[in-house]
Amino acid sequence: MHSEKDDFSFTFNTTNNIGFFSSNRSGNDDIYAAHSICTVEATIIVTNAKTGQVLEGATVTMLDDNKNEVETKITSAGGETVSYLDCNKAYTIQAVKEGYEGGTFEMVPSKGGKTKIDAALRPIEAIITPTEIVLKEINFEFDKSNITREAAFELDKLVQVMKTNKELILFVKSHTDNRGDEKYNMELSQKRAKSTVQYVILKEIDASRITGKGFGESEPKADCQGNCTEGQHAQNRRSEFLIMK
Repeated sequence: MHSEKDDFSFTFNTTNNIGFFSSNRSGNDDIYAAHSICTVEATIIVTNAKTGQVLEGATVTMLDDNKNEVETKITSAGGETVSYLDCNKAYTIQAVKEGYEGGTFEMVPSKGGKTKIDAALRPIEAIITPTEIVLKEINFEFDKSNITREAAFELDKLVQVMKTNKELILFVKSHTDNRGDEKYNMELSQKRAKSTVQYVILKEIDASRITGKGFGESEPKADCQGNCTEGQHAQNRRSEFLIMK
């Protein structure tokens, strides 16, 4: 705060987190405001969810509340990254490592100081069942079929499974809820299935190993007819990744 001029009479308002002081730096005695810089020291610890072992070389990405990337770091030998973030803001943490299912973790707003986030990742085999690959919900923007950042994060798990299991052949089924015109829902689900398949192929998976089809609202998971709750609509608006071979 100090300059080569005469700075004096500093006072700080703890409620509004702002200070005031007098100075003759402009040639006259004037009052200036001083805003404090508040940061949070966030330590992310990435571990194997099955064994508890720390994971070196994992990629940790910090996203702000608009899902914009703030920074990306690689974990140390102790499985840690340290980031200095703005106070009073929420962040989303995405942690990935080859051989493990990528994880998403939330960091609540903090007034400062230090915080630790445990990011436990399951071995990638945990999402494989005898009949399908189980991912979290693949979300699309309303009335759109483009792959969102969140959807890409889930689909990258699928890509990793297919690269590890070279003989795996998958069939993608895309579904909608029953709101809207039946024909339109069928067309929309077909576009979403196509976008999903194309994303995986662009990640260097042979096109012969993955196909897809939209089923619209024809195969609801929650058969609630015209009286569906928002939760049931969400159940029906899904993608399935069936193992064909």
